[in-house]
Formats: sequence, C-alpha cells, structure tokens
Amino acid sequence: MIWQKDVECMERSALQKLQSERLASLVRRVYECVPFYKAAFDQKGLSPSDIRSIDDISKLPFTRKTDLRDNYPFKLFAVPMSAVVEIHASSGTTGNPTVVAYTKNDVALWSEVMARALAAGGATKEDIIQNAYGYGLFTGGLGVHYGAIALGAAVIPMSSGGTKRQIKLMSDFGSTVITCTPSYALFVAEEAVSMGIDPKAFKLKSGIFGAEPWTNNMRREIEERWGLKAIDIYGLSEIIGPGVAIECYEGQDGLHLFSDHFYPEVVEPGGENAVAPGETGELVLTTLTKEGIPLLRYRTGDIVSITEEPCPHCGRTSPRISKVRGRTDDMLIIRGVNVFPSQIESVLLEIEETEPHYLLVVDRVGSLDQLEVQVEVDEKIFSDEIKVLESLRKKIQREIESTLNLVVSVKLVEPRTIERSMGKAVRVIDKRELYS
Repeated sequence: MIWQKDVECMERSALQKLQSERLASLVRRVYECVPFYKAAFDQKGLSPSDIRSIDDISKLPFTRKTDLRDNYPFKLFAVPMSAVVEIHASSGTTGNPTVVAYTKNDVALWSEVMARALAAGGATKEDIIQNAYGYGLFTGGLGVHYGAIALGAAVIPMSSGGTKRQIKLMSDFGSTVITCTPSYALFVAEEAVSMGIDPKAFKLKSGIFGAEPWTNNMRREIEERWGLKAIDIYGLSEIIGPGVAIECYEGQDGLHLFSDHFYPEVVEPGGENAVAPGETGELVLTTLTKEGIPLLRYRTGDIVSITEEPCPHCGRTSPRISKVRGRTDDMLIIRGVNVFPSQIESVLLEIEETEPHYLLVVDRVGSLDQLEVQVEVDEKIFSDEIKVLESLRKKIQREIESTLNLVVSVKLVEPRTIERSMGKAVRVIDKRELYS
C-alpha cells in the first residue's frame, strides 16, 4: 500500500524542486531564529541568499550531537516555548541528554511520515496494531501511536514489557501488526512457546521492528517463528523519531527514506566529502520541514549506503538506504537504549574502591541483548570478605542502571586482569555480530 502516492512516487525533478524550496526556506528561518546557526553561517561567510537549490546544501555547516548537548536544553529551538507542544530527550553520555521539541505542525508531520511508514510496512486502516515500543521520553511508542491514528488503524498502546499480557491481548484482540524492537519480538515468541502457544497461531501479518541494529539472519529467525513479514524501520529522535525510513512490505530491499522531509547525504566517515552512489559512508540528514528544532546536515553516526533508483517492488521513487552497518562513534544500542562507554566510566570514577579499568561485554542471550560490565577493583577490596565484594558489586550495578536506565550485570575482577593497550583502550567486546 502506498499511502501518499503523489508524494512517495513523485518524479525526481519535481522532488528536487520541492526540496530546493524547502531548504531555502529552512535556511532563512534558522539564520533568523537560532543564534547557533547564525554564528555558524557568519563564520563560514555564508548568507541565506547563497542557498538557492538543494545542490547548495554542501555549502552548509554540519551539525553534531555535541552541538545539541552544548546548547542544552532549549538553545537550538527555532520557536518560542509557547509554540512547543511536546518535548523528548535521549540519554546523555556523561552529561546532558539531547533535547528535541515539537510544535503542533511537527506532531502532524511526525504522524504523516509514521503513517507512510506503517503503510509501507503493510498496515491499513483495517489493521489492529499492537504497539510494544516504550512510551515516554523515548520517541518510539508515541511515534507509532501518532502514525497509526493518522492511518486510521486501531492502535493498542501496550508499551514495552508485560510480556504475558502482551500475548493474551494479542490473542484476544486479534492483533495483525506488531511494533517493537526485534530482540523483544523474539523474546515474546519464546515466552509464547513456554506458555504452550504457537506464535504462528496469532493473526499477525507483519512486524515493524527498529530502535536497535539487527541482521538479516535475525529477520529470518523472526519470520520463521512468527510466520509474518519482518520490516526494518529507521529513525532517530534528533530528526523526528521513528518514521525517517522504512522497508516496503513488497520488497524488504532497502529502507525508503522520506526525502521530501528529511534530505539525505552519505559522506566519508569523519570527513566532509560525499561518497560515490552505492558506497558506504556516514548518513547525514537535514530536516527540511521541522519547526521546533530544525537541523542542518546532522551527522547521525550511522554507516549506510544509498541508492536513488526507484524501487522495483513497490514503485516508490524515494531514495533507499541500506540497513545500518556500523557506527562512526563508540555508541552501543542495547535493547533500544543508547549506551556510551563514557557513561559507565563516569560512574566508576565516582566509586573509589574501583580501578579506572573496565570492559563492556555485549552478547545476545536467547533473543535479548545483555550487557556485562567487568570492573577491576582495588587489591585490598578484592581480598576482602565475599559479603564486602557483593555489596560493592550491587552498589556499582545500582549506579550504572540508574544512569543508563538499563538492566546490566556487573562482574568484579582482580587488579591488572583487563588487558592494557598502548593505543586507544579497548573498552567494548560486542559478540552479537550485528552487521553481518
């Protein structure tokens, strides 16, 4: 189903004209309303009048996640607070989170692109969508919720967790589409089997899964267990939330990116030059139509490739990005939560019984990602009573879980156990093989 055929199948020349008009308008607005961008323009000797078409976008400055944190909480907003109707925030590293604002028009935009995404993923107004993404400051739950309403589908706002209840209502209500993280989809299937229920007995026809990287092998496992089509969705809170790009139900062959609202570039990781079509690089996005916190050339940190060829499966003409193949930074995504090693380091530095050496071991146990934090402790503490060590372990675990809002396991190890490096310290061992 193509929900907005006139836009999603737009001729390339018409799309570029629309993008050019929207970029020119955006540049004028951020120059006038956001001091950060005015300073960035002035530093480059740029005037809004220099940006006449979408081809001029390479003249503009990049925006980085650190810029959002440095301007915490509201300095990048392009509207007064009286025009803001919703605020979301992602987790911080050692300090401030990234904060994003939505006006009424932004919420309408979010609803529109998420309705497009749900439709591309096989949903119609006849469907019952069980939304098991988390609601709250995380954008996943509300994004799907708004999109389902705009599409005219019935949405069950389950949020995450409560797995036995998820299964009961999925059966009783006859849910036809499920939205959640892919790892949670596998966990629900396992729980259903443990209850004596065949996951294929449900009425689900498709699942729209995102918020964490996942492989095609994982896709095949989900589809086999559930008997549905597993669709990859992409988004990030800084841009809009979920609804930036999605695979189509017909092809599952690259994620259609709604470039009339979010203009994509793929550049050299850490560099500024565009890569050749089809080559991998860092995805950079510009929010052409957002009001609350519009962003110019935002460096997502996600490694993808892109194709401009129309989709041979569904007919959409929007560009398609590959599944995310890696990151340019050291961020981990664990059960939908962004985790930076520096967050954990900041916790450990506050606990004097520990040494400044740690290792994060990420693995997939069953269907869920697990994070183990190995921490070296002071020699005197390590040789102390077991109850003292256990008390310290629980203290570290509480502090880390409070910071990350994520359940972790903590393992205390002897001094000088964690391997030292002459160069950049190896802080993470990821055993999930996410990008195969």
